[in-house]
Amino acid sequence: MELCPLISATDLARRLADLPLRGQTVVVDCRFNLGDPDAGERAWQQGHIPGAYYAHLDRDLSGLKTGRNGRHPLPDAAAFERTLASWGVRPDTLVVAYDDAGGVFASRLWWMLKHWMGHAPAAVLDGGWQHWLQIKGHQDTHTPMARASQGTGSWAPHPSAVVSVEDVEQSLTTPERMQLLDARSPDRFQGQNETLDPIGGHIPGALNRFFKDNLQSNGCFKPAARLKDEFIALLGTRPITRVVHQCGSGVTACHNLLAMEVAGLPGSRLYPGSWSEWCTDPSRPMTR
Repeated sequence: MELCPLISATDLARRLADLPLRGQTVVVDCRFNLGDPDAGERAWQQGHIPGAYYAHLDRDLSGLKTGRNGRHPLPDAAAFERTLASWGVRPDTLVVAYDDAGGVFASRLWWMLKHWMGHAPAAVLDGGWQHWLQIKGHQDTHTPMARASQGTGSWAPHPSAVVSVEDVEQSLTTPERMQLLDARSPDRFQGQNETLDPIGGHIPGALNRFFKDNLQSNGCFKPAARLKDEFIALLGTRPITRVVHQCGSGVTACHNLLAMEVAGLPGSRLYPGSWSEWCTDPSRPMTR
């Protein structure tokens, strides 16, 4: 049976209160602020779900930037495996990721675990840190002990989960091969109010699905049936396996990918470089 990609705060609290299940669970705090990259770690130090490790978007969930590969390129796979091992993640460990931004950064870790590295038992805390506080979940300020830093050899990157910039370029001449779905806000998608990348606009042929449209007013994901109706209304009869998610830098795109799986629409892929990689080459076509 496929594991639900979301877990409620109540269910996580019950799991952590059960000693055997707690030993099979690793919680990771992914709080982050693009405008203040150290804010998330400071917040984690001030209070987090008991036992939660901290994953920094730039250090742990991204690799080295070359100026041509986007703002948040994927990390070296071996380095990421060592990070997982240092958190005590084993092949059967349920990893629960959370943040305080509607699951934006947590979904990046979820996608890296489940789709990029093939670690199936992974979930995002629905409602994040805010809902943990609402149920009066325990919190502490202790730094959990790092585990052995040796990788287990249990994971390997799945190239089929990732689309390269060359794949996207080729799809422009054969649009039936790929349907891009851009997770940025409508104004940024249209090339307006761009503050993160040097050029505004979007990749020709892309559709827009703002990641915040996946959420209810309480910060939790919409019901699966509603998400399914909304994505099908946008995508029409396009096969899900041809859908490729992108955004500014391959982070919020994971939120749409997660939402589609919640909706029972698995099989889409991620273009990690996204707009921040695409726009580094002025010869690439851009729509504004």
